[in-house]
Amino acid sequence: MTSPASRPSPTVSPAAATRRRWLQSATAASAAALLPQWAQAAASYPDRPIRLVLPSAAGGSPDAIVRILTNELARSIGQPFVVDNKPGASGGIGMADVFRAAPDGYTLGYGNVGTLAINRALYARLPYDPDALVPIALLGFVQNALVVRKDLPANSVKELIALARVKPGDLSMASAGSGTTGHLSGELFKSMADVSMTHIPYRGSPQAIQDLMGGVVDVMFDNLSSITPHIQSGRVRVLAVTGAARSPLLPQTPTVAEAGVKGYETVAWGGIVAPPGLPKPLVAQLNKAINDLLRLPTVQEKYAAIGFEVTPGPAERLMERAKKESPMWAEMVKRSGAQVG
Repeated sequence: MTSPASRPSPTVSPAAATRRRWLQSATAASAAALLPQWAQAAASYPDRPIRLVLPSAAGGSPDAIVRILTNELARSIGQPFVVDNKPGASGGIGMADVFRAAPDGYTLGYGNVGTLAINRALYARLPYDPDALVPIALLGFVQNALVVRKDLPANSVKELIALARVKPGDLSMASAGSGTTGHLSGELFKSMADVSMTHIPYRGSPQAIQDLMGGVVDVMFDNLSSITPHIQSGRVRVLAVTGAARSPLLPQTPTVAEAGVKGYETVAWGGIVAPPGLPKPLVAQLNKAINDLLRLPTVQEKYAAIGFEVTPGPAERLMERAKKESPMWAEMVKRSGAQVG
């Protein structure tokens, strides 16, 4: 008879092993908060693929940010993530989907400065309640870049301002959509630099970038995550970045403030949210899993390559950021006249 000590151990797949380790760690952190009716669900979570709704077009900055995260999370928890791109209505269509979903941890969403802060002022009525969404994690921040078509006769911010003043309204300014950070960064620039440019909104940045490279439009403010490859290829010309300090990704490029528009600063940010009512134990599990990844040097390097600065921390920081910035963005929306409904 084989003794218990000598019995062979059952074979465990690598995916099951990684999920088991993650569950053991996360469950230990949140066991005290587990409610009886959720104990069994939390112990087995996740046992199937997780859908992450991205309320913007494929190929843009949010898409790049989210796919780095979901690829890493799938490996760490042993379940695939399905990225569901749902652009439209400044992210409102996708966020409404998340808002209406079951709070079981199998539908998550990417919430950013647009959907969690700007849209409060942009729309008189939203198909979702930003305050009711459950924050999971603030992922980080990304600057916008001020770029122009490569043959535009402006090689600096000062030259762009001078060109715009010669023929007010003649220059076209593309954006990923009305009310996006790119649009409002442009409107703030126009106001502070005292220039007029005609806003051309697109449904996402990929088509706007294509038209900028093709010479259809003249100027654009866009996230570094999506525009940097085109800057590096020479297909568009960068004049400045919009943050308070230069980007490590473009160390030779000045900030807009350095280039002559004193006091100018805008950045975009984003994080993960869940439907209203997601139990706290699942919030804790997901927050820990995401923070563990954001602290890995390999993951930080991937994000740094697209100009995204990660900020691991407690779940509450996401909505705290949204509420803190909402008045500022509301003022920008008012200045721009961008309210759409």
